[in-house]
Amino acid sequence: MIFRDILAQAANEYSLSLTEEQLTNFTQYFEMLIEWNEKINLTAITDPKEVAVKHMIDSLSCYDEGIFKHGAKIIDVGTGAGFPGLPLRIFRPDLKLTLFDSLNKRILFLKEVAQKLEINNIEFIHSRAEDGGRNKQLREQYDVAVSRAVARLSVLSEWCLPFVAVGGFFIALKGSQYSQEIKESTNALRLLGGEIVKIENIKLPGLDDIRAVVYIKKIKKTLPAYPRRPSVAEKNPL
Repeated sequence: MIFRDILAQAANEYSLSLTEEQLTNFTQYFEMLIEWNEKINLTAITDPKEVAVKHMIDSLSCYDEGIFKHGAKIIDVGTGAGFPGLPLRIFRPDLKLTLFDSLNKRILFLKEVAQKLEINNIEFIHSRAEDGGRNKQLREQYDVAVSRAVARLSVLSEWCLPFVAVGGFFIALKGSQYSQEIKESTNALRLLGGEIVKIENIKLPGLDDIRAVVYIKKIKKTLPAYPRRPSVAEKNPL
């Protein structure tokens, strides 16, 4: 079975409806991911079914129509190979997407994907999160920040919430430790101006692992002291 058919079936099992154009775009994205992965390390997951479910559908699992307003400004912090930001942009072409990553090789890959798929309304930023979060042109300028990064929620919130405007959302896609991470992040969220408003347990097609999406609303401005340097934030979580 070809990737296009695998993805269409997985989307259907997850109750997602993808158009022919979207399936074509996702397939081209997959093909470029596999091609580039031979040159630079983008993903350890290369099996077509696993890419379809663990990357594409997983990225779309955070989609909430009530949060992703028409024309919303979205930033994907630590986007890596483009997840979850690029699948969200393919799914919702009206979104104004910024892909943010600290490794320029990944940014070059994402630029080529966007060019191949003729995606507009997309910006690429090569920077570290703590620098971007302090940049006045980026700080509190986004309706939604998303991240599938591996940092624990208390640390990840410090990197992501500074980008979000008051009233906007930080959406974290988390794994099996999400309950413990949420408990640990109570103080961090209070200091950073965030409040958890919803936690969605995620069941991906054909997988039995534990996943969840945590929706955090920005209820007040982030204090100027944050974000701190990664070495400080990781050694001394808020």
